[in-house]
Amino acid sequence: MKKTESKVYKQLLVAIRARLRGDVNHLTETALKKGHGDAGSDLARMPIHMADIGSENFDQEFSLSLLENDELTLDSIEHALERIEEGSYGECEECGCKIPKMRLDAIPYTTVCVKCAEKMEKKF
Repeated sequence: MKKTESKVYKQLLVAIRARLRGDVNHLTETALKKGHGDAGSDLARMPIHMADIGSENFDQEFSLSLLENDELTLDSIEHALERIEEGSYGECEECGCKIPKMRLDAIPYTTVCVKCAEKMEKKF
């Protein structure tokens, strides 16, 4: 891949990384919040209904799963940025073929071409 092309993808990856880091920070705060209001508020003294506890648990689990997904994506972005620096960005890690630009435009942190991605999905 030409340096001018990889520069565009690097800027895109950096922008996605910045957005995801903000999402991760927000999800972390949401997932780990204490709930039930502040200790000094009237809400903290109100009895808790079992359905409310279930809803809070569901919300927390959902936030944690989103957080895990975002962290995996951030790891993939870091790997893609490393590959740009190495000069191997845009090459499939499985077969060594060039990853089509349409795929990189859709998933700029991908490490495999469409054919290899399909093969990997069939394994699972």
